[in-house]
Amino acid sequence: MNNSSSINKKSRLRKSLHWIVCLVAIVVVSLYWALWATDRYVSHANVVLESPQLAAPTLSVSSLLSGGATSNLADMLLLRDYMRSVDMLKLLIEEADFRNHYANSGADVFSALGDENAPLEELHDYFLSRISVELDDYAGVLRVDVEAFTPEEANKIAQLLLDEGERHMNLMGQRLAEEQVRFLEQQVTLLEEKFQQTRDALLDYQNANGLVSPTGTVESLSSVVSGLEGQLAIAKARKSALASYQSVRSPEIVRINSEIKALTDQITQEQARLARQSGNALNSISSEYQTLMLRAQFAQDSYSGALGALENTRIEAARKLKQVSVLQTPTMPEYPEQPERLYNSVVFAVIALFITLILNMLILIVKDHRD
Repeated sequence: MNNSSSINKKSRLRKSLHWIVCLVAIVVVSLYWALWATDRYVSHANVVLESPQLAAPTLSVSSLLSGGATSNLADMLLLRDYMRSVDMLKLLIEEADFRNHYANSGADVFSALGDENAPLEELHDYFLSRISVELDDYAGVLRVDVEAFTPEEANKIAQLLLDEGERHMNLMGQRLAEEQVRFLEQQVTLLEEKFQQTRDALLDYQNANGLVSPTGTVESLSSVVSGLEGQLAIAKARKSALASYQSVRSPEIVRINSEIKALTDQITQEQARLARQSGNALNSISSEYQTLMLRAQFAQDSYSGALGALENTRIEAARKLKQVSVLQTPTMPEYPEQPERLYNSVVFAVIALFITLILNMLILIVKDHRD
C-alpha cells in the first residue's frame, strides 16, 4: 500500500514538474529583483539643435518642399549616432572612468560590467545598454537617458554627452565650410589679379592711342561725316541751280565749286581716319578697345561674383555652427529609477506562466495521441 502511494506521488510529481520549475523560477527571479538587483540612477536630458539665423531665408521651391526642419532632423540623427558611437565611449573611458565605475561599484553580477578589461566591442554593447539616446520625431527633441550606479556619475556622463556632441557637430559642420571659404579666397585673389591686369591693359591702350573712348570718337566722326555729306549734297544742288542760268566761270559757280571741293576733301580725310588699310584706323582701334573693354568687364563681373560668393559662404559657415539648446538639463537623480522591481517580477511571472501553460498543453496533446 505504501509502495503504491509512493509511486502515485512520484507520478504526480513528474506530471507537474514543469509547473514546479515555473514556480521556482518565478520565486528566484522575484527574489533577485526584490533583494539583489542593484539600484541604478537615471539622469535625463532633452535637447534640440539650433543654428544662428544670420540672413533672411530665401523663398524657393526646394525650401518649400523640404524646409529647414528636414536638415535639422538629419543633424539630430547624426548627433544621436555620435553619442552612441565608439568614439564617445573612448571619451567616457578617459573623462568619466567608465570601466572602473560600471565594473567596481558593488553592483550585482547581472547589471555590472563583468570584466573591467573587456574588449572594446563588448564594452560598447554594455555602453548601449546603459545609454539611451532617442529622437522624438513629433517634437523634434533628442531625449538622452543615462543609467549609472551613483547619481553623480549619471549626471556627469549625461553632461559629457551633450558637451562633446555639440563640439563634434560644430567641428563636422565647419570643416567643409572652411574648405569652401579657403577655395573661394584663393579664387578671389586670382580674379582680382586678372581684373587688375585687364584694367591696366585697357588704360595703357587708351594712353597709347590718346583716346579715352575710341568708340565714342568713332561715333562722333561718323556724325561729322554724315553732316559734311549733307552739306555737300546741298552745295551740289545749289551748283546745279546756278549752272542753269550762269556761266561756268562766274564768281558764284567758282565759289560753289571751291566749297564742294573743300567738303569733299574734308569728307575723304575724316573717312580716312575711320578706316584705312595702313593701320591705326579708328574702326580698328575701336574694335580692339571694345575687346579689351569686354575682357575688363568680364573680369570685373567675375571678381564681383566671387566676392559675393565668398561673403555668402562665410555666412553659411557661421550658419552651420550648431548649438545644443538644452530643454532639460541633465538631472541629478534623487532616487533610483531602475530597476523597476515589481514591474519586472510581474512581467517575468506572466511570461513564465504563459510558456508553462503552452508546454502543459503540448504534453497533454502528446499523451492523448499515445493513448
